[in-house]
Amino acid sequence: MTSLPIVRKIIATGSLCLLALPALAHVVLESKTALAGSNYKAVFQVGHGCEGSATTGMAVRIPAGFQGAKPYQKPGWTVSVQREKLAKPYDSHGKAVTEDVSLVTWTANTPEAALQDANFDEFMLRGTLPDAAGPVWFKVLQTCERGSNDWSELPAAGASAKGLKSPAVLLEVTAPEAAMPAMGHAHGAHGH
Repeated sequence: MTSLPIVRKIIATGSLCLLALPALAHVVLESKTALAGSNYKAVFQVGHGCEGSATTGMAVRIPAGFQGAKPYQKPGWTVSVQREKLAKPYDSHGKAVTEDVSLVTWTANTPEAALQDANFDEFMLRGTLPDAAGPVWFKVLQTCERGSNDWSELPAAGASAKGLKSPAVLLEVTAPEAAMPAMGHAHGAHGH
């Protein structure tokens, strides 16, 4: 006969696994933190389609302050970008940039190239992060053969997406000194 404490442990473990499932259902970034002002490779991970339907498109809205977005090509998919005039131009290699990429879209070229609901894949782009630390939210529209998932909800305050049904994708941008306090400390101790 199975003892009651063992049964309780099994039920508790199973319950914890079920609670973790919604977190896996969202589009997420492979690297969830990065240094302010650094070049960043955003790897958007997609673990499912739309209620059983294959993913045929991914559209990533580039947040303000993320500069020079360049998407990676994906075999079997067409990539396109939309550009918008910037409210505040920036300098890149001595040239004023007055418009920048605002939207990156990947579209499956054929039904066979679509990301099947049971499969996992990644969509990537690079760019330069804002100089200021804080949350950076990417809004993502996932289109499918039937339906779509609009990952665009933002929290009312702070950086927690807990409780949101369709949260935007969060990147936590950290200050360089917060990431390397020991190195800065050692450098200052030698008077350089």
